[in-house]
Amino acid sequence: MLTAWLHLIALIVYLGAIGGLWLLLLPSLAVIDKHETKVAFLARGLKFYNPVQVGALGILLFTGAFQLTELKAIYREAFLKQLGYDLSMKLVFAFLLVIFSVYQAMGIGHRFVKRHEGGESVTAQELDSVIRRLRSSNWCILFFALITLWFGFHLRS
Repeated sequence: MLTAWLHLIALIVYLGAIGGLWLLLLPSLAVIDKHETKVAFLARGLKFYNPVQVGALGILLFTGAFQLTELKAIYREAFLKQLGYDLSMKLVFAFLLVIFSVYQAMGIGHRFVKRHEGGESVTAQELDSVIRRLRSSNWCILFFALITLWFGFHLRS
């Protein structure tokens, strides 16, 4: 039962992080006028966002795997017949979700934060590119998260 609650809490935190980036952090950049302030604000936001997103996703994966082990023990031989298609589809979309989430957090966000903290200057074009890549990857993450969530609910019924 603890695993189920931890899974649910991690799901809420993960979806909240995705929504926070999309609805709070990125739109807030449009209000800021000075380029240097935008860069610093985005770096501060991503410094918090990246570990929250990746950490919540990691907890989701592990608690999901633990629950899957319990389901396998309950269903025994009928496991693949009963859950095979839905489970395999959920795992495919979960894999894509992990790829895009890690790309966003580590490939875009972490590199940007380290660059800013290292004292390197960021041009307006580079900042726009980072924001554009964050937005587009966030849409992909949201899409794959919703599909994975749908298959997860379908497994429960």
